[in-house]
Parts: sequence; C-alpha cells; structure tokens
Amino acid sequence: MKKILFATSEAVPFIKTGGLADVAGSLPKYFDKEKYDVRVMLPKYLCMKEQWKEKLTYNSHFYMDLGWRTQYVGVLETEYNGVTFYFIDNEYYFNGFAPYGDMYADVEKFAFFSKAVLSALPVIDFRPDIIHCHDWQTGLIPVFLDNFRYSNEYYRGIKTVMTIHNLKFQGTWDPKRIRDITGLPQYYFAPDKLEAYKDANYLKGGVVYADKITTVSNSYAEEIKTPFYGEKLDGLMNARSNCLSGIVNGIDYEVFDPQTDKCIVRNYNVNNFRKEKIKNKTALQNELGLDPDPKTMMIGVVSRLTDQKGFDLVAYVMDELCQDAIQIVVLGTGEEQYENMFRHFAWKYQGKVSANIFYSEELSHKIYASCDAFLMPSLFEPCGLSQLMSLRYGTVPIVRETGGLKDTVEAYNEYEKTGTGFSFTNYNAHEMMATVRYAERIYYDKKRDWNKIVERAMKKDFSWKNSAKQYEALYDEL
Repeated sequence: MKKILFATSEAVPFIKTGGLADVAGSLPKYFDKEKYDVRVMLPKYLCMKEQWKEKLTYNSHFYMDLGWRTQYVGVLETEYNGVTFYFIDNEYYFNGFAPYGDMYADVEKFAFFSKAVLSALPVIDFRPDIIHCHDWQTGLIPVFLDNFRYSNEYYRGIKTVMTIHNLKFQGTWDPKRIRDITGLPQYYFAPDKLEAYKDANYLKGGVVYADKITTVSNSYAEEIKTPFYGEKLDGLMNARSNCLSGIVNGIDYEVFDPQTDKCIVRNYNVNNFRKEKIKNKTALQNELGLDPDPKTMMIGVVSRLTDQKGFDLVAYVMDELCQDAIQIVVLGTGEEQYENMFRHFAWKYQGKVSANIFYSEELSHKIYASCDAFLMPSLFEPCGLSQLMSLRYGTVPIVRETGGLKDTVEAYNEYEKTGTGFSFTNYNAHEMMATVRYAERIYYDKKRDWNKIVERAMKKDFSWKNSAKQYEALYDEL
C-alpha cells in the first residue's frame, strides 16, 4: 500500500478560488483504493462555510517553531467521498475573509502551513511515501523536508512531487524577510536554490527540491521551457526537464453530467441531445431576457475576466461580433475594464448580450448545457477546465491553441469530418473572429456536421480516471 499526502491551499468542496481546488478535492477519490492510500491536508480557513466546519473533528494539537516565533498548530479531520481530509488550524494565519490576501501576509501564512504539514505527520500517525505539493503555496515543503532530513531520521526517504497549476503565481518576497519568517539557514538562499532575481521564490524552491515536477497538460510542460511562457523560470524548467511531465486535468464526471445535472431544465445525453438540449437554451433565453429564438447560435463564456483569458481580443472585436446572428452569455468577475466592457455591450445590444458579472455555480451549469458554442481565447492556459465541461455538455469549444486547450480540443476538419471544436493559432483578434465566424457557418449551413461535432465532443472522456492512472504511474516510478 503506497501512502500519498496531497498538500494544497484549497480543495473542493471545502474552499475554492480556482481550478486547483477541483484537482486537489476531486482527484484523490479516483485512485485505486487497494494500492494507494491518498489523503489531503489543507488550511482550516475561517471563511469556510459553516456546514463544513461543523463536520470537522479534533485530532491533535502541538506547538511549532517558525523562525523565532512559536506557533499553535491544531489538526482537525473529516472524511468526504471516502477520502480523509486533514485541516491545519491556526486562527492568526487563517482568519481572513478569503484564502489569500496580500502577498506579504500570504508568504508567512504558507511558510507556516508548509512547515506545519511536515510537523503534523508524526502526530497524526500517517507517514506518506510521497507528498504531492500543489502550486507555490506548498513550494517550501520540499525545502523544509530537505532541511528536516539532516536532523530527523523520520523524514528520510519521503519523496515529493511538485505540481504547477499556473506558473504565473510563484510566491516571491525579500530573502531577508523570508529567512526571518522560515528560520531556514542562509545556505538555501542561493541562486541555485530558493533565490530568483534577488527575491526568495517559493515555487522555485519547490521545483529545485522536488523529486518529480508535473504540470497540468503536455503542451504547457513544453511551453514553460520557453521565455514567453516560462515566467523567468524557463532556464530552471529546462535544467529539470528530465523530471518534468504534463498530466492533463480531468473533471468530476459525477458532478458534470448532462444526464443527471440538477441545475439544468432538461437532462439529455449523446443520443437525444438533438431534441432535448435546445430546451435548456430557450429556458436560459427567458431567464436572462435574451430574444427567445431557439435557432439563434448562442455562445457562452464562463471565466475570470482577465488578460490571461484573452478578453483584450474579445473587447477589440465585440462590436463587430454583435452584428452577427448570435447571442453571447457571459458569467464571471475579474478586471474592471472587462466587467464594464461586457456591461456596456449588454446595454447596447439588449436581447443579444447577457452580462452576469458575478459567480454562480448553478448558472455556470446552465450555460454549459444551453449554449451552442463556448469561447475560450486564452493567451496561455496551463490546462483549463471550462473547455472540458463544455465538451461534456456538447457545447462546442472555440479556443486558442495553447497549453491544455491545444491538448483537449481537436480542431474540426470539414474534409475528414473529424474534430470536437474550433481553434486558432495566433493571439490575434481577427483570427479569433474568423474562427467564430467559421463556426457560425457550420452551425447555420451544415447542421448535420455540427451535430456530429457535438456527438464526438460528448463521447470524449476527460474524467479523473484517466489522470489518476497517469499519476499512479508517476508515483510508481518514484
């Protein structure tokens, strides 16, 4: 029996700000229970919903040195979907209204969390063979582990995997301050270890000291070795490329299932979507005050509204796109300029554009189920989950060929009659618009071909089962 511990700053259903939570919360239950005992450890945030806090039971507590401070560490636990989740409790660090605040507070908070994860292992009597760390918030775990090994037999032989969900976020601060916070020896603050461009860099530390590094798609694993995508760590990624691999994320096929989804008006599947899917569309048109016409092509967007997601391209051609026979439904929050841009077009083209500048899990399911196409023109996309959800619901993705989008959406080829979506190569607004218009043409003029694309999309399998098998192979190598 191999013992695996996931260390993460968020996990569904307990706390979520992004795709990381889906991975850390959903993936563990898909491992082969006979061979792998996978458990998860995360902070106990004050901002967690009461329904989850009530389920936690006390396991233990102790005091731990962090630099020159002594801190309380409480350990609570609960079981969810057959997986044990441990929560590290400390009200001083985890008391905010959100899991993350300003970087200055976060670097200390996650230094505390990283050390507490290791310190808690002997106390909870679970000694993992492998600690699987996720993103910069746990980047110090492999570093502390290296430091612990010298003085403590217990930690020798524990291996680490570092998964990068988004290289843009690295956790950097002034080395003096980080040394003061962590109490790590000066030895670690060198350019071949924690230091990068005169800053201490948590993610870099994790990448240097981890036994294996993974990221969330094959293309992204290649892209981050180049200066454009490498966020100044491309040299390091090349140096460690023999330990670096990409494993594409999955989605929870029990939660995202058009046959059983409770959020949508009409359930449907690959056999009856031609008749049933459209009923969701007319219901959504009514709900959002769009012109009620089942024949109009509806394009959905569910996203953080940021530069990374390609909204500068959308802003550039939005007026032109709105001249077409389409409707656009947007859900999400983000940079003010994009929030206001969509509000403006919803006002200018009433009945054609619906801007929902908030987040709602229920509405996101309705959009995946109701729209004909789904637009995702990202500048970079480590994996992306929205396109996997839209494939699952038979909503044809229109994406830029980058990272996980390139790996999961096969471009439509009208001569060979293959493909599950539409894609464009260059980060260019008119290339994006030409691709949207190409999709419109197929939708309106070649409906049979369009339905075949939908059918192939719905038959694709991007459940966690596939990813879990690849992670199992990685653990076995270690």
